[in-house]
Amino acid sequence: MKRTHHCAQLTSTDLNATVSLAGWVDSVRDHGGIIFVDLRDREGVTQIKFDANCRAEAALLKAESVIGITGKVELRPAAMMNKNIPTGEIEIDAASLEIHNISDTPPFPLDDAGGDKVNEDLRLTYRYLDLRRPKMRKNLQVRHRAAKSVRDYFDAQGFYEIETPALFKSTPEGAREYLVPSRIHAGQFYALSQSPQQFKQILMVAGVEKYFQIARCFRDEDLRADRQMEFTQIDVEISFIDREGIYSLFEGMLKKVWQDVLNQDLPTPFPRLAYKDAMNRYGVDKPDTRFGFELVDFSDTFKSSGFKVFASTVAAGGSVKAFNAKGLANITQGEIGALEEIAKSLGAKGLAFIKVEGGEWKSPIVKFFSDAEKAELTKRLALEDGDLVFFAAAPWERACAILGRTRLEAAQLLVKRGKMTIRPDQWNFLWVVDFPLMSYDEERGAFAATHHPFTSPVPEDVALLDSDPKAVRGQHYDCVLNGMELGGGSIRIHQPALQKKVFEDVLKIPADVVATRFGYMLKAFTYGAPPHGGIAFGLDRMVALLCGTTSIRDVIAFPKTQKAQDLMTQSPTPVTDKQLKDLHIKVVEEAK
Repeated sequence: MKRTHHCAQLTSTDLNATVSLAGWVDSVRDHGGIIFVDLRDREGVTQIKFDANCRAEAALLKAESVIGITGKVELRPAAMMNKNIPTGEIEIDAASLEIHNISDTPPFPLDDAGGDKVNEDLRLTYRYLDLRRPKMRKNLQVRHRAAKSVRDYFDAQGFYEIETPALFKSTPEGAREYLVPSRIHAGQFYALSQSPQQFKQILMVAGVEKYFQIARCFRDEDLRADRQMEFTQIDVEISFIDREGIYSLFEGMLKKVWQDVLNQDLPTPFPRLAYKDAMNRYGVDKPDTRFGFELVDFSDTFKSSGFKVFASTVAAGGSVKAFNAKGLANITQGEIGALEEIAKSLGAKGLAFIKVEGGEWKSPIVKFFSDAEKAELTKRLALEDGDLVFFAAAPWERACAILGRTRLEAAQLLVKRGKMTIRPDQWNFLWVVDFPLMSYDEERGAFAATHHPFTSPVPEDVALLDSDPKAVRGQHYDCVLNGMELGGGSIRIHQPALQKKVFEDVLKIPADVVATRFGYMLKAFTYGAPPHGGIAFGLDRMVALLCGTTSIRDVIAFPKTQKAQDLMTQSPTPVTDKQLKDLHIKVVEEAK
């Protein structure tokens, strides 16, 4: 039985037409001998009436059974019309019914309201049923439209879509990898590609000039709402471009995607925020700017304070910072305790605060403050009755991080109280720029690349690589939306001598290790590497934001759980001894 229409297509303009539909039984209703079935496919629902014809067969139907019907389009009685769906004026008087499959009773409701209440593990075990829910089906549609929009955009901009290998060599200086043993080369391994980074730079040497790929990447990391072990990124590399060119190119891409998917016009250009300013104002390098609560530095105010904790922190080169969680003075003791635990997890000894209630400042630390210090706090934080001030006294980066996390938690407490609104459809994009090229790893006693070792330093800072690597800014940029990093990239080093210097002189990677891991890349650069740069955008994260969900698992057809398992297929699983033997591998039983 061939379909003539989908289940959201027929209207009153099709009256008396003979049509064929196919799909899943959404519901069955027996009204005194006349059986009504709501027939559903991926596009929508049409009501089918089984009267004189096929009534006995229709009585066998259960929800989620798969059928095909042929019949005539009729107008519904006025009292039965449903204006909430496109097909709500009509129904099909079935002349024939073909039952493809009778369904068992599903283990959970397949409507959005019922499905949302079900444990996620159960939904992932029966993912094929979960994906039948309208919300999940819409998420997949949004993902398709976003990916198509991206492809159309880069095609129009003259890019080539090129696939790079998924099987790469191990690069242990990055994130933890998935290793793949070689059957042919005993004792040797591939690694699943964490990113096409090195291949796309080689493509620039090859003269491709404009490359993009919607690339599958793999990292053996702990999973969370915005991270999966296998994920998809929009990967781009361009020759003869600078940072401004990257910003403009990707603002154009995002503008097109938002227009194509949501029919919304994004204002461009996006604001730019230097890394240090982002940390000083918001306590994080991916700030959510939809609300205030900006951090204020009070190090100068408290450098000679009678409160020794603050004064000694400043004397040791640290910072004293604070922000006003406006209107949160009614915070409970339990909520304060939860915030203190978060602060401690970030290295704080506690979380100092002041409540402003009934004209009084309530806090154990207030008695140590001078009138001048109180006046400065009042003025710079615009303190009023009902406010709550949080403090952090620690080395600069840690003080920022403590208050940055506290700021987000405080905002959520106000949202729960109905005192603040943070709209998910308010699109506060920004570029965070001028990251430090290097960060110092105290445990290793050596420098590490903040982004990756291929990032080019800001030209005017190159001379500092020898004398003060920590002061060197990288030509690195992140695109941030509402507190989530959507993508990051950089202008790359294209001169072999400079790249070798970063590897050996700054990162202190031994020359033989550099030759083994990156020799082919350095050699390629000696044959005329153009200046180039690129970026990678998380497709999963972007689609999650477009769909208004906080978890990328909701926009991936078959995601893994937080324990890195596929509950539907029950993987990972053991393999046979023969498979291990072919791969020259022995499994060692874990000590108990």
